[in-house]
Amino acid sequence: MEYIYASLLLHSAKKEITEDAVKGVLSAAGVEVDEVRVKAVVAALKEVNIDEVLKNATAMPVVAAPAAAPAAQEKKEEKKEEEEKKGPSDEEIAGGLSSLFG
Repeated sequence: MEYIYASLLLHSAKKEITEDAVKGVLSAAGVEVDEVRVKAVVAALKEVNIDEVLKNATAMPVVAAPAAAPAAQEKKEEKKEEEEKKGPSDEEIAGGLSSLFG
């Protein structure tokens, strides 16, 4: 992932994504550079419109997030129903009241 992050950093800084530039970012971050991986990432990104990919990538989580919310709400409702069903028994209520009045 750090190779992609280095490329994104260069793109964000409006710098050309070259092997030397990626190596420089990785070296500055203290990452041991793998020459083969650098070449592969740079070659792959030459064919990619990074702005378009980022634009589409930021839209995805917004779509996915609302779908997860109802499931969490249903679980909360199930727990409330279970708690209501379990509720305190008559003996527990009587014991609690007797402790109040001695």
